[in-house]
Amino acid sequence: MIKLSRYLKPYLGVLFITLALLFVQAISDLNLPNFMSDIVNVGIQQNGIEHATPEAISEDGYALMTTFMTTAEKQTVSDSYLLMSPDDATNPDYGATVEKFPTLKTQSIYVLTNPNAETFKTLDPIFGTATWTFINAMRSMDTSAADASAAESATDLDLDQLYQALPMLTQLPPDTFDKAREQAAQTPESMQIQTAVQFTTQFYNELGVDVGAIQTFYILKIGAMMLLLSLISILAAIAVGFFSARIAAGVSQSLRRDVFKKVQCFSNTEFDKFSTASLITRNTNDITQIQTILIMGIRILCYSPILAIGGIIMALRRTTSMGWIIVVAVLAIMIIIGVVFTIAMPRFKLIQKLVDKLNLVTRESLTGLMVVRAFGNQNFEENRFDSVNKETTANNLFVNRAMVFMMPTMMFIMNGVTLLVVWVGAHQIADSAMQVGDMMAFMQYTMQIIFSFLMMSMMFIMIPRAAVSGDRIQEVLAVKPSIVDPAEPKKLPMNEQTTLVFDHVSFRYEGAEEDVLHDINFVANPGETTAFIGSTGSGKSTLINLIPRFFDVTSGTVKIDDIDIREVTQHDLREKIGYIPQKGVLFSGTVASNLKYGDQLANEEDLAIATQVAQATEFIKSSPDGFEREIAQGGSNVSGGQKQRLSIARALVRKPDIYIFDDSFSALDYKTDITLRRALKEYTGNSTVLIVAQRINTIMHAEKIIVLDHGRVVGKGTHNELLKTCTTYQEIASSQLSEEELNI
Repeated sequence: MIKLSRYLKPYLGVLFITLALLFVQAISDLNLPNFMSDIVNVGIQQNGIEHATPEAISEDGYALMTTFMTTAEKQTVSDSYLLMSPDDATNPDYGATVEKFPTLKTQSIYVLTNPNAETFKTLDPIFGTATWTFINAMRSMDTSAADASAAESATDLDLDQLYQALPMLTQLPPDTFDKAREQAAQTPESMQIQTAVQFTTQFYNELGVDVGAIQTFYILKIGAMMLLLSLISILAAIAVGFFSARIAAGVSQSLRRDVFKKVQCFSNTEFDKFSTASLITRNTNDITQIQTILIMGIRILCYSPILAIGGIIMALRRTTSMGWIIVVAVLAIMIIIGVVFTIAMPRFKLIQKLVDKLNLVTRESLTGLMVVRAFGNQNFEENRFDSVNKETTANNLFVNRAMVFMMPTMMFIMNGVTLLVVWVGAHQIADSAMQVGDMMAFMQYTMQIIFSFLMMSMMFIMIPRAAVSGDRIQEVLAVKPSIVDPAEPKKLPMNEQTTLVFDHVSFRYEGAEEDVLHDINFVANPGETTAFIGSTGSGKSTLINLIPRFFDVTSGTVKIDDIDIREVTQHDLREKIGYIPQKGVLFSGTVASNLKYGDQLANEEDLAIATQVAQATEFIKSSPDGFEREIAQGGSNVSGGQKQRLSIARALVRKPDIYIFDDSFSALDYKTDITLRRALKEYTGNSTVLIVAQRINTIMHAEKIIVLDHGRVVGKGTHNELLKTCTTYQEIASSQLSEEELNI
């Protein structure tokens, strides 16, 4: 299958764009749990207040918080705040500050001078540590349980009481502050900041800020960002689906084209290696498998690893304490995939072979339907089809059972992991080691990771079947035709008088132990009819097939106008030949389209003359549609004789230099045969005519008759000469003609 990757080269640019879109989709999907966590942690638990650092704080609040800071921290905070009073109306920022913090109209407040990300990054840990230092200090003062609870529940703080107790707090021994600070350092920073935000909320309430409006704005803002990310993810997914479908369709189109072109170049030797049913399956079902795996592979196989790796990174950024849950889940999934893979893989390799077999049986039954009915073997064919059908069904059922087992198992793992995350996370939340939003985000990331592995497992199960299909396609593409054009071809002379020469020609089928044609020598001159006759299996059709190079001679040469036919291109060679096979072959379409198969530029007059010579005019005109009469697939709606006459007319439309009739008159009645041959003699003129026949009547007027027996020429001459000199011809003639006819 890797060898078919060359078909992706024209689409590398589109493929890179698709991969970029997959990263965009993955990044969008991976950030959604983060925003959901922010809504829970900040929007709900912190009232929409993002930072522990208050943008403004009263003088009493400032004094309270700085009491529990170190000297260096106090200096950092002092440098970041500006004390504004109601008298600072001339300050350009006064109006905006009053609008945001109404208390400034009546009392002085400290305002953060530069509220940017860098400032918050510096000050948030300071305020967080100060908050928990305060809480630990209050605990150490042996206050009542109610007071301690009030100290920890920042939403219930009475700032007035704290401000009144501030002189007492400042008199606490230094050891108390140090011990409280050491305990605060053991609290996770996220919890420190979350608690500090509750203090900030109280400070904002003190300054007359509408905290509810802040919360609503924050939730709407994050919600809008989530909607935007979802929209980006959807658009990226649509674009990925479009591009992946274009790539897959383009690759499959190229594969079908190349397989079809390759099969068109096959000689009969190559066709012997592949059954027709198998070639049809390879060019349809197998290429469809490749197309499906490309669409799914680009959209899933490329996306899943990005999502899985990104999910692991994002989950561990939230918390590393539950990373072991991801490891357990991934290991469980990998074990299940491995088990299913081991069981189902051999069956996947059988599927395409069974489809081949099913197509073969179906095609044989339908093609030979008349024979089946004539011999009353419908039950036999039904049983033969049923046997293959049951085998195919059993194989598919086995594979589907493996898939059915895997899906609920994966769902069990997903639900088990969810329960485990909630259980462990709840304990960590109770121990103030994690926030609720972080646990929810971790849960979503874990689901994304598991779902990614689930999608990859589905792909890994589809890949073996596609790999088998790819190998089967490559088998066809890798075939080197036994008949090829020369590197430097010669040109056949463009004349209407062509001489055909067989010079010591012998031929042996590939793998055969002996030749089927032995040392054949003859010359077919222009304007003459050269006929071949012999018993069944004497090599007549094999000899004829050497002329258009359906096979190549084993030894000797076939020459046209003194040029070895192997020294010209197959196209140029066949341009000079009008071939009428033993079995008339018609294509679905109309009478006209079948006749124009010989020459697409032929006009109505050419068609009329050709059909008149071929004695096909009468039955064509018998239809109201005339030349536009519909021909069914394989010519099933015309008789054998009509099929042969249309095949002859098709060759006549071509007006070639060499006509080859491979027992093409066998389905014609005696009268039509005589009339056709008489008209044919006048029409072909100076062309070289070769006729293979079983009936003496068809060839007895030929200028040269060649008698074959077991692949050897045993007689050569006219009808009368052969009656006198060739025993084999005499036997054939006496079996077909009466004494009176023989003596004529």
